[in-house]
Amino acid sequence: MPNETEDAGIQGDPLMDRLAAGLGASEDHSPIYMRLALALAEAIDAGQLAHGRSLPSERLLAERLDISRVSVRRAIAELEREGRVSRRHGARTVVQTRVRKSLPNLTGFSADIRARGMEPSFSWLFRGTVVGTMQETMALGLPAQSEIVRLVRVRRADGIPIALERAVIPTSILPDAMLVTRSLYETLASLNASPHHGFQRIRAEVMSAAEAELLQALPATPMLVADRRCFLEDGRAVEYTETRYNGKVYDFIADLHL
Repeated sequence: MPNETEDAGIQGDPLMDRLAAGLGASEDHSPIYMRLALALAEAIDAGQLAHGRSLPSERLLAERLDISRVSVRRAIAELEREGRVSRRHGARTVVQTRVRKSLPNLTGFSADIRARGMEPSFSWLFRGTVVGTMQETMALGLPAQSEIVRLVRVRRADGIPIALERAVIPTSILPDAMLVTRSLYETLASLNASPHHGFQRIRAEVMSAAEAELLQALPATPMLVADRRCFLEDGRAVEYTETRYNGKVYDFIADLHL
């Protein structure tokens, strides 16, 4: 039987205060479970919910936040889908342990490739305004069913396809997808909306048949998948980008300093 007192003692009131504040945001009209999932994700990213530790139980969260256990369960299911937590049979929900490494330079794909001495290019797969998915609106801190700009393209280096990139931006920041003709970051700079800070997570996957066809590779080829969220100086999310790199032709490199 889970020990609720231990839950409360381990996590502490500051966590519940943070979650309650996230649920009570007056400008956010998204479903309660989405707001809870976003608040929990932010607590994980901020280190308030440490990797490898248990989340408070569904019952405790429901009681302390005055919401239904169904909403709590749906929020945790969303976090599990994103790989942030894991639920094991007969065990509690645990924050997924991940190795994290700082990549200090906030640059776009084009600048990254040029820095490696290659010439970037791309071809559009999609460019337009759409109703965002749950994952996209959550990543941008927007209400469910919000319209966003979505940019999907094959990225190349010296003509060789090396990555599939899907970027989403709030329409309040980028009102028209057609404004982006080359570099997203150059376009954001022209709108006085350059990212001020952000974080990036890198994980390993393998290519699907469709991805392999676009990247001229074999199915099940290793991939490096980078999820990036960037913010303006005032804290508003400006970009969420998922870039899926061919792991056989692309490496992440970072300088190490003592």
